[in-house]
Amino acid sequence: MSSKTGEIDESLYSRQLYVLGKEAMLKMQHSNVLVVGLKGLGVEIAKNVVLAGVKSMTLYDPSPISLQDLSTQFFLTESDVGQKRDLISMEKLKELNSYVPVKILDRIDQNFNNLLDFQVIVITDLLTLEDKIKMNDFCHKHNIKFISTETHGLFGNVFVDFGDEFTVIDPTGEEPRTGIISDIEPNGTITMLDDNRHGLEDGNYVKFSEIEGLESLNDGALHKVEVLGPFAFKIDHVDNLGTYVKGGVFTEVKVPKKLSYKNLFDSLQTPDFLFSDFAKFDRTAQLHLGFQALQYFKLKNNGQLPRPMNEEDANHLVKLVTDLAVQQPNVLNIAEGDEPQIDKELIKELSYQARGDIPGVVAFFGGLVAQEVLKGCSGKFTPIQQFLYFDSLESLPNSKSFPRTTESTKPINSRYDNQIAVFGVDFQKKIANSKVFLVGSGAIGCEMLKNWALLGLGSGENGGITVTDNDSIEKSNLNRQFLFRPKDVGRNKSEVAADAVIAMNPDLKGKIEPKIDKVGPETEDIFSDAFWESLDFVTNALDNVDARTYVDRRCVFYRKPLLESGTLGTKGNTQVIIPRLTESYSSSRDPPEKSIPLCTLRSFPNKIDHTIAWAKSLFQGYFADTPENVNMYLTEPNFIENTMKQSGDVKGIFESVSDSLSNRPTDFDDCIKWARLEFEKKFNHDIQQLLYNFPKDAKTSNGAPFWSGPKRAPSPLVFAIDNPDHFHFVVGGANLRAFNYNLQGGGDEPDVSHYKSVIDSMIIPDFTPSANVKIQVNDDDPDPNANNPSDDLESLAKSLPNPSTLSGFKLAPVEFEKDDDSNHHIEFISACSNCRALNYFIEPADRQKTKFIAGRIIPAIATTTGLVTGLVNLELYKVVDGKTDIEQYKNGFVNLALPFFGFSEPIASPKGQYNGKEYDRIWDRFDIKGDIKLSDLIEHFEKEEGLEITMLSYGVSLLYASFFPPKKLKERMNLTISELVKFVTKTELPSHVRTMILEICADDKEGEDVEVPYIVINL
Repeated sequence: MSSKTGEIDESLYSRQLYVLGKEAMLKMQHSNVLVVGLKGLGVEIAKNVVLAGVKSMTLYDPSPISLQDLSTQFFLTESDVGQKRDLISMEKLKELNSYVPVKILDRIDQNFNNLLDFQVIVITDLLTLEDKIKMNDFCHKHNIKFISTETHGLFGNVFVDFGDEFTVIDPTGEEPRTGIISDIEPNGTITMLDDNRHGLEDGNYVKFSEIEGLESLNDGALHKVEVLGPFAFKIDHVDNLGTYVKGGVFTEVKVPKKLSYKNLFDSLQTPDFLFSDFAKFDRTAQLHLGFQALQYFKLKNNGQLPRPMNEEDANHLVKLVTDLAVQQPNVLNIAEGDEPQIDKELIKELSYQARGDIPGVVAFFGGLVAQEVLKGCSGKFTPIQQFLYFDSLESLPNSKSFPRTTESTKPINSRYDNQIAVFGVDFQKKIANSKVFLVGSGAIGCEMLKNWALLGLGSGENGGITVTDNDSIEKSNLNRQFLFRPKDVGRNKSEVAADAVIAMNPDLKGKIEPKIDKVGPETEDIFSDAFWESLDFVTNALDNVDARTYVDRRCVFYRKPLLESGTLGTKGNTQVIIPRLTESYSSSRDPPEKSIPLCTLRSFPNKIDHTIAWAKSLFQGYFADTPENVNMYLTEPNFIENTMKQSGDVKGIFESVSDSLSNRPTDFDDCIKWARLEFEKKFNHDIQQLLYNFPKDAKTSNGAPFWSGPKRAPSPLVFAIDNPDHFHFVVGGANLRAFNYNLQGGGDEPDVSHYKSVIDSMIIPDFTPSANVKIQVNDDDPDPNANNPSDDLESLAKSLPNPSTLSGFKLAPVEFEKDDDSNHHIEFISACSNCRALNYFIEPADRQKTKFIAGRIIPAIATTTGLVTGLVNLELYKVVDGKTDIEQYKNGFVNLALPFFGFSEPIASPKGQYNGKEYDRIWDRFDIKGDIKLSDLIEHFEKEEGLEITMLSYGVSLLYASFFPPKKLKERMNLTISELVKFVTKTELPSHVRTMILEICADDKEGEDVEVPYIVINL
């Protein structure tokens, strides 16, 4: 995590810090983790934990590597067969994170005393159930966090024991809620201002500030909440504290939570279950017995699991489960004397798949269990209590198309044997001969490609993978994009990822094509009709909505299945889009982000988010927009004329250009002086002017206090060089201005004494209020400064220096970059935001939080990414199989912090009708073969569809309308569609275009306007 304890490499862990927080990260830095068992699942867990950054990772698994291990153990190659699993795994894991030492445990003592140095121990498949119980007893006694997990085919489980008393410091990881109060009643009922939802839950705790009339509530004491509704909650009675007058802010306070866990032996008898899928509620207890029965089966069969599709072994397992049900009556709630109700088909399926090892299931549990490890290390988020079982039986192929028999599932001495054991050899061939397109090779893309390499997707004679990503590798990617190493920084993501998975599975050599092109309208000559038509399905691994919706439109047009997913910290979602079956990705959209009202931003902030947005805007204006405007003024003859035509602050643009050219700094000291004066303007003079316009005792037109509710009365700042925020505003501002003017900056370590001497030599002008300054109070009000008299603008424009006298002069605009700590960008924005926060008595934010908000960083962590891609790959099997039953598909939503799992079938695509015919509103269209004449097209729809075309358009161009005059109609009717488009748009069709989309308005047989599909002209 860091070369020095107590420090965190923010360039590597930046996105993870936003998920876990510094306190949790530092706790992880002191945690030693042991993983026992290094098949695919053990290594997947170790990989995610090493990427997250713990003190050390220790491995134990001296077993020899077999060819079948390659089914999910992505670090292994065929040349490793016969060597020790832990030795080979250690060398590969070391490459992932130079801050985390990876070691091997040479043995496990019989009394387990050599395990005392570990904070968390994870057991996968190496130990017997009896040994797990013994080790768990030792761990429980010595307060070592214990996790046991295993997978069999499409089944998996996890058991968590964090001891008799485990403290969770933050159960959810969500930002503490805060809100402005409008009223407090004597009985303790608190109402929110302006119908703003408080977002609290029963049992939450809050503290108060800024309350007038009940000042004793501002003492920082915690108050337990009873929720009365979305806009009100209740605390204890306050009638003895005084009378509420006005104001007040509540802030949620996270209170540590104590949890207690049973040991493994007791939990087997009386288990606590966390349900992964409520649609499979009845399976959990059955699988609890089934997984135990597999252990007893191994004991009775020389360590061997049941054979694939072997009926004798399956019946034996059913008998073991039946016996266990009687011995553990609490599991199935069996009344004395009753026969246990065993789901024989489920248990038989567990037997058939017992030797299976599926990359998607391993990825799911690898992410889930690694997150539990991090919880055990840090106390951040709520752990699983205590068993979780999961299956994806819907991923099995159609039994008629791909029958599973003892013959079709037997080993063929290949790296795919453990997958063949579950799906059969014919389905494995279908997977290998699929042609797929992966859009994006970042965090999700790396995990996706790893899983695809393991399952052999696209590796067959007729298969193939295309992956594209126009981004290059940065250091911060290494924390979660595990196919990349430090040596790859600066290289193209798609090319490095392709090389990495070919090394992982040589069967992909010549079968994976990396591209560095962005998928969009501008690359439709590269990703052409022929390209899209050749695909079997598409997978998105993108981080923005615009790109997702474009790919979605392409998939709808070409009728290709799309696998969609995304993560946000500990949250993740998956969506499967199937032609003519489900709605598309674009069918539903998240609500738009709530923007900050301009008046709030300019004059009345009440949250740190407001001051950060204001500081980012100031940064952009000072160091990017103004230098660009100066350069345009100097180089574009029509700059003044064009600017005068613009809406917005034209006067401000001219004033900034004038100031930039008239007050050019000659050295760095001039830049320091400029920054100090800007501090005075923004945090003293402007605040004094605001208070001149609206004094602290000002009233509204209806007699209410002006400074109430969300409006906080500010206070001007007095510059103090020993205040870090004041000082860093000047340091950041001076260095950025020096950059603009191509001057030597002040270096990485500012000399405080030099800054002080420069500032002390300055004369800081006193504030003089202006009666002409008008301030907009509400966004609904007209902006009083919107209309500047044109003669003022013209005289201002004439006063600008003549560009001819500044030949060759050019400023260097700043381009915002959040991840370079030496460029002063975040330094300036953070200090600027905090100074404004101090003006308005808002709690300042540290530089990390400011970077997160200003940089619009998406929080990310490897555990969620791994789990989500596992779920996507379980849907992939269904897509390859071509399932047509919508109930077999699952969209998923998870939150590993809670932890919560929600699965639902996709929403069916909507249907429409015209003239008694049903059609799919998303996936259907009218396909017309050949470049047909307009007259023939109109006639075709009248005869074949009973539709009278009233309007026809291509993009924004109207090709035909029934109301066109006869002359206009006549000149168009005999043109083919391509000729008509060329005639109307005055442009040639690009040579790669093979299809044209026409939007149609039409009347049905009854003469009624009806909604109908669009038309595709296949040229």
